[in-house]
Amino acid sequence: MSSNSKNISLEEKLIKNLNSKLGVPINFQKERRLWTSIDSDKIVDICTKAYEMGFEHLSTISVTDWLEEGKHELVYHLWSYSYKLLLTIKTKIDRKNPNISSINSIWGANAETCERECHELFGVKFEGNPNLTPLFLEDWEGPPPFLKDFNWREYVKEEMYDQNNPREEVYFEVKK
Repeated sequence: MSSNSKNISLEEKLIKNLNSKLGVPINFQKERRLWTSIDSDKIVDICTKAYEMGFEHLSTISVTDWLEEGKHELVYHLWSYSYKLLLTIKTKIDRKNPNISSINSIWGANAETCERECHELFGVKFEGNPNLTPLFLEDWEGPPPFLKDFNWREYVKEEMYDQNNPREEVYFEVKK
């Protein structure tokens, strides 16, 4: 039996086990990668069960701003050292009211840092995270800068350049 077939059979067994214990459909993405999509109100429960099943490392949390849908998609990347597999958990939240429960009770400071970054750059509020202070933009007064409808060029022009400065007036010239 080849190494590849051993991995696939391990993954198939793990998928069945995860399906039954997590109560959500687990999908095979490619070798060593599994994923699922869940309702946002299940994030703490599913992450807790995944942690208990051996996905002990939160690699990161990422956010995609789906402007046309009016949603943020949060993607949680969980690694298992024992299975040597990545489990990706996807969920969507409302873009206008971007709230979701924090998972810092599971992964502690690692989750807190990931959540702070998502809060700062996309405006996601992680309920239960006591520390959503800025990581990068300490004096930032503007909207979350990674939102697709944030016009960073206009912001930089207004905040960083002086129309009365001869060296910078080119930024304010109207193109014909």
